[in-house]
Amino acid sequence: MKIYKFQRKQLFKTSLDKLWEYLSSPKNLDDITLKELKFKITSELPVKMYAGQLIVYKIQILPFLNRTWVTEIKNVIDMEYFIDEQRFGPYKFWHHQHKLEKSGNNVIMHDFIHYAIPFGILGQILNFFFIRKKLENIFQYRFDYLDKKFNGK
Repeated sequence: MKIYKFQRKQLFKTSLDKLWEYLSSPKNLDDITLKELKFKITSELPVKMYAGQLIVYKIQILPFLNRTWVTEIKNVIDMEYFIDEQRFGPYKFWHHQHKLEKSGNNVIMHDFIHYAIPFGILGQILNFFFIRKKLENIFQYRFDYLDKKFNGK
């Protein structure tokens, strides 16, 4: 199984408290998700995430092809990081660490994603031509949304 890595970094001109409050609320997932995915949370959500929490949602992975995706919040250390992992969904493997780091009056968020695609060599080809670019678009949308919300851009 080939494991791919994808990383992003973003600077926020806000307090760690405000950013953590927003990111640790699962209800905000809809805001930061690319609209063309037709993202819809189908499970009950608490106000704040916690380790062991399962989040069930539907996404559109291709036109007219919706998929249920179940992620588990594996680890949470308040104001520092949280990890979500796929339990069921479009990837063979998905591990996403969101890490926050205070930098003066700012906060830097690091995303570390490790993922694997099913279907062997066909999955590798799909990743090269389609999936990696889709991930870049998804995270660019999130970057732009959060940049506007917290940095006023």
